[in-house]
Amino acid sequence: MDIAGLKVMVIDDSNTIRRSAEIFLGQAGCEVLLAEDGFDALAKITDHHPDVIFVDIMMPRLDGYQTCALIKKNPRLSSTPVIMLSSKDGLFDRARGRMVGSDEYLTKPFTKDSLLKAVASHGARSRAR
Repeated sequence: MDIAGLKVMVIDDSNTIRRSAEIFLGQAGCEVLLAEDGFDALAKITDHHPDVIFVDIMMPRLDGYQTCALIKKNPRLSSTPVIMLSSKDGLFDRARGRMVGSDEYLTKPFTKDSLLKAVASHGARSRAR
C-alpha cells in the first residue's frame, strides 16, 4: 500500500525516537507531526486530525495509556488508529494498551520496515473514514 500523504503523529519524550520516526516516515512520503508528551499531542491532534498515531507508553505528565484513552473517548477521534510504543515487550503492557483502546503495539527500537508496515496496515482504515 502507498502510504504517501498520510498524516502520522509520533508522541514520544525521546528526541531520538521522534527524529528516527520522522526520517523513516518522511522518506515514505508521510506528513509527520511530532509531540513530546500527551498534553502537547492533544492540541495538535485536534488541529491536524492525523490518520495514524504512535504513542510512547512511558512519558512524563500524561503517559501513553492516558493519552490513548483520551483519544479513544473523543467521538471525533475514536476511530483514529493508535499504536502504542514501548521498550518493553510485555504481555501486561500489551493487555493494558488494548484496555484503553490501542490498535497495535510496537516494541522500540522499531525498524523502518516495522514502522512503515504498521502505518500501511492502519492507514488504509483511516483513509476509508
